[in-house]
Amino acid sequence: MNSLYIHIPFCIQKCLYCDFTSFANKEYLYSDYTNALIKELIQKAPLCHNEVIQTIFLGGGTPTILPICFLQKIMDTIFQYYTVSNNAEITIEANPGTLSSTVLSALYTMGFCRISIGLQSWQNELLQKLGRIHNRTTFLKNYDNARKAGFKNINIDIMFSLPEQTYSQWQQTLYSILYLQPEHISAYSLIIEEGTPFYHFYEQNKLLLPEEQTDRAMYHLTQELLAQYGYHQYEISNFCKQGYESRHNKVYWQTKQYLGFGLGAHSYYKNKRFHNTYNIQKYIQSKGNANLLTEDIEHLTTAQLQSEFMFMGLRMTKGISEYTFQKRFGVSIDSVYGKQLSLLTEQKLLQKKKQRYYLTNRGIDLSNTVFCAFI
Repeated sequence: MNSLYIHIPFCIQKCLYCDFTSFANKEYLYSDYTNALIKELIQKAPLCHNEVIQTIFLGGGTPTILPICFLQKIMDTIFQYYTVSNNAEITIEANPGTLSSTVLSALYTMGFCRISIGLQSWQNELLQKLGRIHNRTTFLKNYDNARKAGFKNINIDIMFSLPEQTYSQWQQTLYSILYLQPEHISAYSLIIEEGTPFYHFYEQNKLLLPEEQTDRAMYHLTQELLAQYGYHQYEISNFCKQGYESRHNKVYWQTKQYLGFGLGAHSYYKNKRFHNTYNIQKYIQSKGNANLLTEDIEHLTTAQLQSEFMFMGLRMTKGISEYTFQKRFGVSIDSVYGKQLSLLTEQKLLQKKKQRYYLTNRGIDLSNTVFCAFI
């Protein structure tokens, strides 16, 4: 187990589509939360004894709204109690508007080598409809400052199928991002999640979303343009220049072990899945005691592990390996999923090459159908 996820559940403003565990206007909890997080990091450190940490990811929320002194405490704790590889991928998520040149320089100095900036859209009017705190000018200034601070590995998050978004607006977003030449681009289709303001608007027919045909046209344009400009698609929604795949996210897709820290953070450790409490007061009061903050421990069966191996691994464009399945589970992939693989291949949703199964272009468009076959 060599990957850590750290959750910072604070935002300046909650976006209208967001269902992540995060809160606005909780500045008074920053110090107590950081102290509880540090205690959790210390108490769980023995689980990583003799392990070398290869990836660390600070997500949220918006981690970059925490004062630098608190982020420094968190990173100091990790480096003190965990063995971190010299070439570890250490990522922090950030929203434009929270990245002054001072903050960016401090982040780079304390060990972050990768930053993921949530732009989402190039058009200010769409950003406003999403409930974002920034505009295009703020993003450009922050991106420029990140380069000046020394960041040579930058991801930009963008979203399509937004309310009232047109094909031409998405095209403009793509060309504008390509002009900046980030090392990594994540391009997601908007999902309307229950419990969000957008879900409420959708239920009331107040959310004008692009048609399914437009959604697919936007996605296909993304694939075509990014390939033309030298970006390799290695996962359904992720594209990068050579050598810049997200090592941390690949841990999830390849169903490898990781530990999560912070409010609501999930872990996968020794064939068990569990998460921390979603109650922030309970999290703070637990003072890092896993017995008090850990919830919903699930001991995964072999069938569950095999299922996750399939539908997570197939998210990646290189697909899944027959050899890896055999090595991990001690049985052939055909003995477990032969019928499904044969049918999906016949339907041209999967293809097989050199002992690997992976999604066809049609399979990517119908990926949920494919994944359901293995659940």
